[in-house]
Amino acid sequence: MNHPGALLKASFLASKAFFRLPAQSKAPRLFAVAEVPAVVVPIRSIGSGHAERINAHLMALSSPDRYLRFGYAASNAQIERYVAGLDFERDEIFGIYNRRLELIALAHLAFSTDPELKSCAEFGVSVLAHARGRGYGARLFDRAAMHSRNEGVQMMFIHALSENTVMLNIARKAGAAVERDGSETEAYLKLQPADIDSRMSEMLDEQIAQTDYRLKVQAKKFWDFLALLQEIRRGVRDSRDRMRM
Repeated sequence: MNHPGALLKASFLASKAFFRLPAQSKAPRLFAVAEVPAVVVPIRSIGSGHAERINAHLMALSSPDRYLRFGYAASNAQIERYVAGLDFERDEIFGIYNRRLELIALAHLAFSTDPELKSCAEFGVSVLAHARGRGYGARLFDRAAMHSRNEGVQMMFIHALSENTVMLNIARKAGAAVERDGSETEAYLKLQPADIDSRMSEMLDEQIAQTDYRLKVQAKKFWDFLALLQEIRRGVRDSRDRMRM
């Protein structure tokens, strides 16, 4: 559980970096596990207004990654149908954004529609290749588990391919019971009832994530505006040079 003071401090420190010039290189930055700092990662609850970014995130997954996420190598058309079918009123979608407002990690917490299993929820997650090795999948799992507790869910489960060892290890570390059945595996995590700590922690996490997102939006607008000014200046300078010729 994150301590409120640590969350506020992390949010303040993170906000100081938003107005630094974004890196120009698109080459992925690699991190060794030992180099990843233990920092708070703002995780935002996502509504239907972000469906386009959800679609872009899933489309960016490679065929092997789509296979692990969905249990089959989903085509672009199948991903579009999946996004169009998301129930933002019933389910919960969580995301992690970078400074360019790209959705780099995404989790879908689907609540059961079966009256006999209404205290259950299923968790699914995907992280873009260049953002792996930073613990985002585990952070999203913890966030989903906290939200599930506060919604009265007693059991959170994961249905995954047995070869999806990363996802299954996340579940094991959280204390889930893992049962393998050939090429598929089920992981079940029994959740504790909600308490004042879980409710306050989720409220604070969401507030920090919303603030983090707004700061990133403002920073992106600032750099976009600066880039436009530079482009206009270059155009004016080029026109002057041509007039002198």
